[in-house]
Amino acid sequence: MRKELFMYGAIEAGGTKFVLAVADENLNILDKNVIATRNPESTMRDVFNFFDSYKNLKSIGIGSFGPIDVVKSSKTYGYITSTPKKGWRNFNFLGSMKDRYQIPIAFTTDVNAACLGENILGSGKGLSSCLYLTVGTGVGGGAIVNGEFVEGFGHPEMGHILIKKDASDDFEGVCPYHRSCLEGLVSGPSLQARYGLEGKDIEKDHEIWNILGNYLAQALVNYTLILRPEIIILGGGVMKQDQLFESIKYNFEKMINNYVTYPDVDKYIVKPSLGDEAGIMGALLLAERE
Repeated sequence: MRKELFMYGAIEAGGTKFVLAVADENLNILDKNVIATRNPESTMRDVFNFFDSYKNLKSIGIGSFGPIDVVKSSKTYGYITSTPKKGWRNFNFLGSMKDRYQIPIAFTTDVNAACLGENILGSGKGLSSCLYLTVGTGVGGGAIVNGEFVEGFGHPEMGHILIKKDASDDFEGVCPYHRSCLEGLVSGPSLQARYGLEGKDIEKDHEIWNILGNYLAQALVNYTLILRPEIIILGGGVMKQDQLFESIKYNFEKMINNYVTYPDVDKYIVKPSLGDEAGIMGALLLAERE
């Protein structure tokens, strides 16, 4: 008797776009769609239209922009909470999905999902610890230790750590909460606010890359000293500039000054080998786990 095929669903929910996918039991993607992130009502309508077509969904994994509530005992578990994204503040994301689909649904941050994808299938494959940082529209980080996400009262907010500013940098930052935190100084919107340009349109030898390299290196030193991961993976649109990678590694080694050991820097601070697929593959892995 032929076994009935089942499928996993996945959502990588970002502030700019949602990536939706279904995959077979071996995590081969069978269908994928990308929709713009609008208000919750119209965005979720498109989400439901996509998944309603698949009757054999076994489970769904969600990696969402945040902040979100990941504490299962909390009354607001599954909510997007204090986001500046208009219309999404205090939105019951997980609840809306569970009301529609009576199947197991896993819920975590978008960067946790990407971290899981890279740890199981990508640059961190085979390692017991892994840190993933995305630098794009926002800055966020996820960490895995011994197969589990690093979480406590909530999930980490690695993009909002405070940074010592470069003496030559008079930019105030764009974060509405902290101004000159890491996200406020190195995100894509910070480059737009500084120059009216995206990173890909700024000269490779522009001084900003060393300034951003300095700020990101400070962050990686702090993450290294606190978490001691086996690898740090840097993704997101801003990190597609090779000159920024080189600046980060140079500044990192200078700042940490041999205080602690870590792998060879070229193997320690790396790009995501799954590229832009890290998040959606991680969400599929979440669905498989669930």
